[in-house]
Amino acid sequence: MSAAARLRAGVAAVARRAEIRLPALTRQRRVEPLPILLHRRRIYIVPTGFGLLFATMLLVMLLGALNYNNNAALLLTCLLGAAAVNSMYGAFRALNGLRLDAIATGSAPAGRPLRVTLSFSAAGRPHRGLIVSAGDIDGALAVDRDGIGRVNLALPTVRRGWMPLPPLKLHSSWPFGLFRAWSWLRPQAALLVYARAEIVAAIPPAPDPAGARAAPAGDDSDDSAGLREYLAGDPPRRIAWKASAHHDDLRVRQSERASDDAEWRLDWHALHGIDAERRIACLAHWVNEAQAARARWSLVLPEVTLGPDRGETHWHACQRALALLP
Repeated sequence: MSAAARLRAGVAAVARRAEIRLPALTRQRRVEPLPILLHRRRIYIVPTGFGLLFATMLLVMLLGALNYNNNAALLLTCLLGAAAVNSMYGAFRALNGLRLDAIATGSAPAGRPLRVTLSFSAAGRPHRGLIVSAGDIDGALAVDRDGIGRVNLALPTVRRGWMPLPPLKLHSSWPFGLFRAWSWLRPQAALLVYARAEIVAAIPPAPDPAGARAAPAGDDSDDSAGLREYLAGDPPRRIAWKASAHHDDLRVRQSERASDDAEWRLDWHALHGIDAERRIACLAHWVNEAQAARARWSLVLPEVTLGPDRGETHWHACQRALALLP
């Protein structure tokens, strides 16, 4: 074995021992339930490159001051050294006492960034100059005087289903950049990624429900059989203005009401000859179309049927069911 190979093996052995003896020093800390409080046993500090250069400069200044018996230079060196020590303490205080209270997630299909909001709190004083890192994604964090701070991270997604939250690294080099303090967080949380919706050109059109075709928007026929009196809450686009001019009150086209009341049936079994992932992508697209049309729809899956219903809550329930399909 060459000297370089032996050196790499020795470094790897030291890293393994460090992970066993000091799990908080690496990202191998165990998963923890919320809230997570940072204290002195979880925070680590090392000098930065600039800090090492600053220490070298102080050493040279100290030797020069002692050699030439220059009291002014010696006093300046001591003052700069005290500032360096205070910088180390400030970096520690920037993390000490912080608490991760809650994690809120948005919604995103596979392949698009998923927004995650981390809520921190601290009692007694503000905390500034903090960075939260999840892999290659960084977000700035500041806790105000009210003791509340939030940071948003846009995490990349690859596939639908549950995605574990990556280890979070909270670090700071505030106030002077001479020292860097950090701590690892492994909150007990999982993120749900929705299914990717197939592009329109690659899938069949959405099912055309019975009675879904409405009269054209400009059809203001005077035929009262297709009209009814205006009721509070009817959208203005349904009002037949030309027909209403011949009556004492407004008239609404009933054909458009029938369109809104029609049910879209989005059926897993109606998609033949394509694999399961493509079916899921197609159904996800149909659900998006139904939501955009503000229609009522039911989603028929192999083991469950959702709806009929409409609205954002129903949309999230359908997307969740599609994301969790095996």
